[in-house]
Amino acid sequence: MFRRIGNTVVRHPVWTIVAWLIAAVAIVATAPSLPSNSDESSFLPKSYESIKAADLQEKAFPSAFTPSAIALYQRTDGGRLTAEDKQDVARITTELGKKHIDQVQKVVPGQPSKDGRYDLTLVQMDSKNAGQPKQADAAKVLREDVKALAKGTHLDVKLGGSAAQALDQQDSSKRGQALIGIGTFVIILVTLLIIFRAPILAVLPLVLIGLVSAIANGLIAYATKLFDLQANSSISSILIVVLFGVGTDYFLFLMFRYRERLRAGDEPKQAMVNAVARVGEAIASAAGAVVIAFLALALSTLGFLKQMGPALAIAVAATLVAGLTLIPAVVSLIGPKVFWPSKSWQREPDNARFAALGRGVQRRPALTAVASGLVLIALTLGTFGYKATFDLASGSMPKTKESMVVQDEMQKAYSAGAAAPTDVYLSSTDGKPLDRAGFTAYASKLGAVDGVASARMSQVSKGGTTADFTVTLKYEASTDKAIDAVGRVRDIAHDDAPEGTEALVGGMSSIYKDINTAVNHDYRTVFPVAAVLIMVILGLLLRSVVAPWYLIASVGLGFGATLGATVWIFQEGQGHSGLMFMLPVIMYLFVVAIGTDYNILMIARLREEAREGRDPRAAAGMALRHAGPTVAAAGFILAATFATMMLAGNALLTEMGFAVSFGIAVAAFVMAMFFTPSLTALIGHAAWWPGHGDRAEPSADADTGSNGSGPAPGPGRNSVAHDPAGRRS
Repeated sequence: MFRRIGNTVVRHPVWTIVAWLIAAVAIVATAPSLPSNSDESSFLPKSYESIKAADLQEKAFPSAFTPSAIALYQRTDGGRLTAEDKQDVARITTELGKKHIDQVQKVVPGQPSKDGRYDLTLVQMDSKNAGQPKQADAAKVLREDVKALAKGTHLDVKLGGSAAQALDQQDSSKRGQALIGIGTFVIILVTLLIIFRAPILAVLPLVLIGLVSAIANGLIAYATKLFDLQANSSISSILIVVLFGVGTDYFLFLMFRYRERLRAGDEPKQAMVNAVARVGEAIASAAGAVVIAFLALALSTLGFLKQMGPALAIAVAATLVAGLTLIPAVVSLIGPKVFWPSKSWQREPDNARFAALGRGVQRRPALTAVASGLVLIALTLGTFGYKATFDLASGSMPKTKESMVVQDEMQKAYSAGAAAPTDVYLSSTDGKPLDRAGFTAYASKLGAVDGVASARMSQVSKGGTTADFTVTLKYEASTDKAIDAVGRVRDIAHDDAPEGTEALVGGMSSIYKDINTAVNHDYRTVFPVAAVLIMVILGLLLRSVVAPWYLIASVGLGFGATLGATVWIFQEGQGHSGLMFMLPVIMYLFVVAIGTDYNILMIARLREEAREGRDPRAAAGMALRHAGPTVAAAGFILAATFATMMLAGNALLTEMGFAVSFGIAVAAFVMAMFFTPSLTALIGHAAWWPGHGDRAEPSADADTGSNGSGPAPGPGRNSVAHDPAGRRS
């Protein structure tokens, strides 16, 4: 199949390129805009208690609201607010309401702080558009207007709240994307220049993958609209890295093989056909593992991950198609001039370092397996200290952003939970009005819960069938302590609800509690499904039942080592309260799926060496010698491109960038180079049971198109026979 693809695109390169350009123009011109949603509650299905509580609030208390924006006032000298200052606050609140800003439904005064140094204005926005870009735009207007109204007074005013956080997150995300894009571009360009010493070859993947990126983003927008998925601004940053990192990997696999075939004496166009025929299966299998792992996120209960999975799968699938069609077509048109001005493509390097590493694995496979395994196990011990944090806002932007400053100052000025109180809604189950006689006792029980600062009955619905008890926690809404406390509030609210009533607990801490439950569900569902599907891909590629087990186990060990190292660096080293709650899921998929790419390349090369008649140990040594340079180059570029996410300046992408880049480095430089080949050497022929993947095949000249199994060994040919990584001896 891959030989047929290679023949088609090499025979018709111009038509292949034109087809891609037409597709790019059509998709980009007609694709819908990709909205971004930063409302945490939109991540959850309607079945969770916090979402049921929010729906009940809208029906029972349509005039009640959780503020979308909060203006925080304090004197410029830091002193207590005077009577004149309070009059200015009241005037600003009134005038702000008269402006009728889009999305703003109500502007009301808030409560002054107990120390008299702070005051608030609370802004209600349309709850149906919570988290949407239009509310971030409204926050921008509010911020400008409230500062303009405060001019000439002794007040310093800052705008916070969820809408202002969305605005600051949006600005931070744009800066982060620019830095990530520039960093990725520079790393790929410089690394390819060092490897090939050819400017055309260094620039070419950036141009081609840029075209693929435009198409992928259009397809993602279509899929988002078609399946009503949630979008998030962080996905754009991740897409940049995935497209350029993975795309460059596939480009490298193909170009190494193309160069190898030219060195073997193939005519340039036939060299590209042979390159696609020989490396196509490895690229397709590697991409298939990544796509399937990403699609497993569709099983997630969180809207953010449901969107991320299909989006990344579409990006990798588009990159795969480009790797097998667009790149071969363009390179076949340029021919060997793509390596200009370097002459090194005409001769084979010695690969002395990798030859020495290969000999080491061949001589001492047990020692290599144990040493590399112990390193992974030692790092995995850090996972026992893992804690999750749910504060997406502060995690996705620097603490210096205005909305983050407001959040921090409010925690100091008010009860930490005052900015996002918890609400307990007590409703009658028979539709009759509630008995108000028990309200005081019920509120007292809620107020006595460990972690609660205060609880009071704040309002009753128009028909008297629902009562709202406002519970203020002692802790900021997204902290572990607040999430634990809201769990205890739920227990008391449910257990002590009077007969004939039902209690629902809402608010941000309740939402985070449900997100935590949803993430734990995803761990139990997404992880094993992704692992099983990747094992199926490996089994089909290797025609083996045994090999996929230890390959996926080794990659799983790499995941544990990556999470452990991330915990030690960010929690223990930098003092983070926890890692972003979705990080283990994302890390698992990137490290397991993409890390499997390198295992696939190495094990396929090892199989081909075995087919040449070598014993398992010799095959492992030769596999490392020949495939090692490609795995090292590809692993370095991919790890470095993911590391550019650390330039974004926020905790979420910094943690994600480090974790995934570290995991890729472990996959390439520990697992693929040492752990996997040494284990395969130790297991021997049994690794290929029940098939005979390591048995020598009948001699045939696939590179002339006879059967696709590879050239027959012979003088001057044996060293270039079966190398999915694209190197030869």
